[in-house]
Amino acid sequence: MDLVPALEEPLRQPLKSVLGPATAKVMAEHLGLLTVGDLLHHYPRRYEERGQLTHLADLPMDEHVTVVAQVADARLHTFASAKAPRGKGQRLEVTITDGSGRLQLVFFGAGVHKPHKELLPGTRAMFAGKVSVFNRRLQLAHPAYELLRGDPDESVETWAGALIPIYPATAKLESWKIGKALQTVLPTAQEADDPLPGSLRQGRGLVPLPEALLKIHRPHTKADIEDARARLKWDEAFVLQVALARRRHADAQLPAVPREPTPDGLLASFDARLPFTLTDGQQRVSREIFDDLATDHPMHRLLQGEVGSGKTMVALRAMLAVVDAGGQAAMLAPTEVLAQQHHRSITEMMGELAEGGMLGGAEQATKVVLLTGSMGAAARRHALLDLTTGEAGVVIGTHALIEDKVRFHDLGLVVVDEQHRFGVEQRDALRGKGKQPPHLLVMTATPIPRTVAMTVFGDLETSVLDQLPAGRSPIASHVVPAADKPHFLARAWERVREEVGNGHQAYVVCPRIGDEEDDPKKSGKKKSPESPEDAAEKRPPLAVLEVADQLAKGPLQDLRVEVLHGRMQPDDKDAVMRRFAAGETDVLVATTVIEVGVNVPNATVMVIMDADRFGVSQLHQLRGRVGRGSAPGLCLLVSEMPEASAARQRLNAVAATLDGFELSRIDLEQRREGDVLGQAQSGARTSLRMLAVIEDEEIIAEAREEATAVVAADPDLTHLPALRTALDALLDEEREQYLDKG
Repeated sequence: MDLVPALEEPLRQPLKSVLGPATAKVMAEHLGLLTVGDLLHHYPRRYEERGQLTHLADLPMDEHVTVVAQVADARLHTFASAKAPRGKGQRLEVTITDGSGRLQLVFFGAGVHKPHKELLPGTRAMFAGKVSVFNRRLQLAHPAYELLRGDPDESVETWAGALIPIYPATAKLESWKIGKALQTVLPTAQEADDPLPGSLRQGRGLVPLPEALLKIHRPHTKADIEDARARLKWDEAFVLQVALARRRHADAQLPAVPREPTPDGLLASFDARLPFTLTDGQQRVSREIFDDLATDHPMHRLLQGEVGSGKTMVALRAMLAVVDAGGQAAMLAPTEVLAQQHHRSITEMMGELAEGGMLGGAEQATKVVLLTGSMGAAARRHALLDLTTGEAGVVIGTHALIEDKVRFHDLGLVVVDEQHRFGVEQRDALRGKGKQPPHLLVMTATPIPRTVAMTVFGDLETSVLDQLPAGRSPIASHVVPAADKPHFLARAWERVREEVGNGHQAYVVCPRIGDEEDDPKKSGKKKSPESPEDAAEKRPPLAVLEVADQLAKGPLQDLRVEVLHGRMQPDDKDAVMRRFAAGETDVLVATTVIEVGVNVPNATVMVIMDADRFGVSQLHQLRGRVGRGSAPGLCLLVSEMPEASAARQRLNAVAATLDGFELSRIDLEQRREGDVLGQAQSGARTSLRMLAVIEDEEIIAEAREEATAVVAADPDLTHLPALRTALDALLDEEREQYLDKG
């Protein structure tokens, strides 16, 4: 949020740089900090007190850390090596401590002289480096350090109580150097223009922005930090929510054709032939959608639901309602496999109602057309013609639907499946195909915590399907510790054979395809791993082609095993899926191409190899492919990670609950918001630095209310120029509107 010219001043300029050119270059390249404002909004990750020490026992492996500690011991060793054959090689080993744990520092060669003089026992300093393991002990090799000497004018109490900001740093620029650069630009904070309306700030007792910036970088007390954080969190939440509120407001001004189903039309005929009753949830969400479709401005609704909660059924009923009202409906799927799958299941569900214009088609029938990039020219021409004439009421396709050549007769509804794979540009391109903006329904099978929905999909109203249709079976999930208990893995393959013996089918999922060329960087000599965790981490992920081969020759011999992955030709993929759906294949060894939308009720068991390589939400998605029929489902999560590792704890969490919303919270707490906000994090200015989406639930909800009120009163923000400027910085064109890229 670079607000005024002083804060927009580049850190690196040809004539007069704010910082040294080398420092400014590293900040731009490694931290994405380009202006004075960017640097002021690079907040400390945490604070150390000089009188206290970092908890060394909790240091994360392979991460760049900054610690404050005391030297316990320093020893200089000589040794012989290729470079110093006469035993003149020197190695300085320094042990630092915080009372709870110890950490070894090591310096070699000419690099030992300065630390040997300075790092004497009892000395306190800040050390920065990458945590590694040597001889089963944590160490920092050649860390940078800054001695903590009290200022001669400071009293011991002041010095010991001073709060040292620790900044997100890089190997090229230590935290304390960032701190020194910040001291240079901190006076500029006085000129920061405040984006929060005065009444909001006073009503909530928030400090002004210049004061918040000073307190976050130079706090005198912990209360200063709290004041600053409370204020800066509000900035992030409020500006983001204003952007979303303005988008909602603009959309509400657009005209749309109201679409109401006719009482005895296509939808009524479809409902009459359903062999089951809709769940209460499906009926409630359908009502919300039909109410939106009947208005004269475009619906913008997010439909999120558990894996297998029947979202496709709800979406199909909405599409049929629009066809009833004389319009067309398009469903956009992220992959060809999924588009074909949707086309197949929708035509099956509709039966003769999908045979419009054909012999045997029902009276109210329409045509259901598939359009993908790999279709033959003749089939494609035919499909395009059906769209232009309006013969096809329902079209299902991939990105091919967005192309310029595609013309609709009267596009009334766009359904986007798996929103997180589509950017805002694609969504808008498809919406632009209607004579007036069509209604929009976005579906996602990854349950999203309420706050994330408000932050990422804040321009959409949300409907939630949280109950499973009758007839769905529970899924039992178990972790299979392949390294600790190899006989568990053998038992897993026996279970697969038992399920196939009972007339069912199985999936085996692997993280990799296996036909990649070996990466030269990864070949060559490897150090022997230090621990089972390292061994599991360093081994390449298991691959579909290798695993399928091993299973067919080994534990699953005599079963019909096939493979499916993203690099196969579309026709081949479709043929494999058809054979599996028809029960002609016993075991499908696949990558995550089966993650969404694949529906084979006879498949009852899934084995996920190297399950620790997948995210929590992805595992939940994959698991949802089994238990779709009347027989209970079984999901086995195979991992070589040791019992105590974080990866195993994550798998235990997945095995322990089938509640996708609970899992998405766990996932978010572990991954933080960066991944959730997608491309948000590519631009330094646009990322959430202070706001934690799960912890700050209340702030986000309150900011949404405040933002909606502000935009309703002043849509163009004419009376709030500072807020406008902050908004322009958030949505600057290069970084695109990341808001919709969930």
